[in-house]
Amino acid sequence: MIHIYSGETISFDINYKKRKSMGIYIDLYGNIEVQAPKGTPVECVLQLLEEKWDWVQQKSKEMKDRMRGPVEKVYDHGENFLYLGNSYPIQIFQDINIKKDHAVLEGDKLHIYVKQLEDEKIKQALKRFYYQQCKALVEKSIQSYQSNFKIKPRSIRISDSSRTWGTCDSNLQLTFNWKLAMAPMKVIDYVVVHEMCHMVHLNHDRSFWRLVGKIIPDYKELENWLALSSWKMTV
Repeated sequence: MIHIYSGETISFDINYKKRKSMGIYIDLYGNIEVQAPKGTPVECVLQLLEEKWDWVQQKSKEMKDRMRGPVEKVYDHGENFLYLGNSYPIQIFQDINIKKDHAVLEGDKLHIYVKQLEDEKIKQALKRFYYQQCKALVEKSIQSYQSNFKIKPRSIRISDSSRTWGTCDSNLQLTFNWKLAMAPMKVIDYVVVHEMCHMVHLNHDRSFWRLVGKIIPDYKELENWLALSSWKMTV
C-alpha cells in the first residue's frame, strides 16, 4: 500500500496476525510492514503510521543507506565526518609553516591544517586525529570502569584493524580500533567494558555475558548501534 502524509509518501505492507496490538517493523532493506490483529481497519493502521511518521521515515532511510554502503569521501570543505556519534563538516587550511599536518575540532567544525592541499595529506591528518582521540577516550573509559575489576590492563594500543572493534589477549593487552572515536561515548564505553571483561573471562561464555550485563545493562542496544552504523564510520 501507499500512504501520503505531510507531503511525503511511503510504501508499506499490512500483515494481519493473531495478536493483540499493532506493530511497525522495518527490515534490513528499509521495507515497512505493519503487523496488526485480524480485523483491524486500515484507518487504524494509517493512524499508527502517522503517529510514528518521523521514526518510520528515519529508520527506513537508515536501512536503505546502509544497504547502499559507504559513500566515497570527498576531502573538501563541507564534507561530513563522524566524531562521538555526531557529524561535523571539515574545513581545510593550507599552512606551509606548520610543523605537522593535523586536525582539531573547533566549535561545530573539524578544522584540518595541512602543508599541501592533497587528498591523501588531508586523509592522514584526519586519521591521526581519530587515533589520538580514540586513545584518550578509551583511557578515560577504562579509568571510569576500573572499579568493577580487580585486575588492570597491562597495556593499551590503538589499531587499524578492519575486523574487530577491540581485543584482549592473554597478556592483558587491550587493543581498540581507531574508528571507535566516531561512535557515541556510551558505545565506546561498551566496547571498552567488553574487552575488560575478557581480562576475567577470555571466552564468550555465560559468565562473561553476565559480567558485561551487570556493568552495561543495555549492551545489546549498543551492539545494535555498531551493527547498523559501522558502515558510516569511514575516512
